[in-house]
Amino acid sequence: MTAPATCRAGGPGGSSSRASSPPAGPHDRAGQALAALATVRDPELDEPITALGFVTSCTVSADGDAQVKLRLPTYFCAPNFAFLMVADAYDAVSGVAGVRSTEVVLEDHFASDAINGGVAVQAGFVATFDGEAVSELHELRANFLRKAVLAGTDQVCRPLLAAGTSRAALLAMTLGEVPASAALDRLRQRRAELGLPAGPGAPLLIDPDTGARIREEAAPLHLRRARSTRISIEANSSICRGMLRHRYDSAGLGQAPEEERGAQ
Repeated sequence: MTAPATCRAGGPGGSSSRASSPPAGPHDRAGQALAALATVRDPELDEPITALGFVTSCTVSADGDAQVKLRLPTYFCAPNFAFLMVADAYDAVSGVAGVRSTEVVLEDHFASDAINGGVAVQAGFVATFDGEAVSELHELRANFLRKAVLAGTDQVCRPLLAAGTSRAALLAMTLGEVPASAALDRLRQRRAELGLPAGPGAPLLIDPDTGARIREEAAPLHLRRARSTRISIEANSSICRGMLRHRYDSAGLGQAPEEERGAQ
């Protein structure tokens, strides 16, 4: 039987690149599965689970059976956040060409059995936590996306203000007039996910709840909220990275060294 293509935290799967290595197909699928996992984000921190070090391993067998193992910074991480990440990881890997089945295993968490079982049968959050959960997690996801939009607004506006752009100019500016950057791409993506205006003609400063352009009198408070939201998310990210490093003595799969150190 052909061994599965494997990626594991702390080092690549396998120790040989000789001609006897497993066929390229499964290895390609393992790489594609890891790339799919990089699209899954921690809803609170708005960062990929790979960058945060949450992916322990990713394997895909020659027959297309995928298994992903995840870990979190603490045993008591919020079960709703954990459920979203496990469910999103399941959906992302299941969408990889050639993957016929997917198993996502959250390890070392107080609700891992319930979460793993619920995601495996695609039961939803309410059915998984029957008698405890009262609603699905769509609004929770949307709330954190709105925070990501605010934080992204600060990431885009800070360099503009530092370069001398006035607040009045920011109010009049459209996304198409903002210099290209990774922060701008990220902001536009988060806005699009919420159904907010994200095209080149959309205003730079908008209300993340309604999509309406921010008025002049509301701009100072809006920019302060954007800054405080960005600082809060970055602080939480740093704390989570520190707790994960304390809990596990290995880098996560797909986690760059600078990400492991918590560099921005």
